[in-house]
Amino acid sequence: MSSPPIDELDRRILGLFSVEPHVGVLEASRRLGVARGTVQARLDRLERNHIVTGWAPAISPAALGYAVTAFVTLEIVQHVGRNRVTEHLRSIPELLECWTVTGSGDLWCRIVAHSNADLQRVIDLMVTDPDIVRASTLIGLAELIPFRTEPLVQQAPQ
Repeated sequence: MSSPPIDELDRRILGLFSVEPHVGVLEASRRLGVARGTVQARLDRLERNHIVTGWAPAISPAALGYAVTAFVTLEIVQHVGRNRVTEHLRSIPELLECWTVTGSGDLWCRIVAHSNADLQRVIDLMVTDPDIVRASTLIGLAELIPFRTEPLVQQAPQ
């Protein structure tokens, strides 16, 4: 049987850095009551094991003037594959993420725009690719639960 991906100390370290990302290793070690080297070694292992995937700041598109969030499902030409479409989509700055999905569509994208009129411009950019057959768009009205991982950390097996 393999060992669990995190233990109680990892959980405490992740919890602290999730709430206070600027806390620093030395201050985290003081608050958690463990050696600085222990905290650093744990963080290094969590990164190496791809549990911690980055330390970049969380940026608010709305604060940058992108007031509209939309979710677009794309159907693509099947025999071509998704690589060409993905490269096209990657060139659109307002496209925040893209997933392959099951169901009636092939790709799911989260996009932002300055306004509803600007949303039309972004969608038009997306569908200029000849390998995109159809786009279906839902406009987000309010973010009720922002992206989060802390509940997963708290329930991870020990």
